[in-house]
Amino acid sequence: MIGPLPRVLLLCALALAAIDVSAQPPPAEPPGSVAPAAPAAPRSWQSLSAQQQQLLQNFQGKWDSLPPEKQQALARGSQRWVTMTPEQRNGAQERFKQWRALPPEQRQVLRERWRQFRALPPEQQQRVREQFQRFRQMPLERRQELRRQWRQMSPEQRRSVTGRPAGRAPGRPAPGVRRFPH
Repeated sequence: MIGPLPRVLLLCALALAAIDVSAQPPPAEPPGSVAPAAPAAPRSWQSLSAQQQQLLQNFQGKWDSLPPEKQQALARGSQRWVTMTPEQRNGAQERFKQWRALPPEQRQVLRERWRQFRALPPEQQQRVREQFQRFRQMPLERRQELRRQWRQMSPEQRRSVTGRPAGRAPGRPAPGVRRFPH
């Protein structure tokens, strides 16, 4: 019987798909990362705070020509940014650099995993976050061993651990997509 730790690894992979879902959010959502629940209403430049306008000054002359979804995403991201501590901002900048360095195919895989995570009920999202935190707190050698064990499992063993139907598991990248360095 396969223990609960590979299950933790799988759930962590879903959390890793968001680069780090337990950390503070990045300054702006990656394009296409979350579909709006309803059509976005246009946002006026004047409705932004002075701090938000300063952050978004590159968009000032073209703000009205941006799609409402983009305006809303920029407004939300800039609002989060102005409320972050310097440490949170540094972390967000680092994650954004990592995001921008990814090939487009991997970004798409990560967007899809993020959508899957966001589709989970809040209780399951919290469980994923907690398991991800436990995984991150493990010694590096133990995490590497769990990854090795996961890679050596057959698809049937992985399905028995996760309860997922046949197909690619969330922790598995699409063919040709590289993984983050661990």
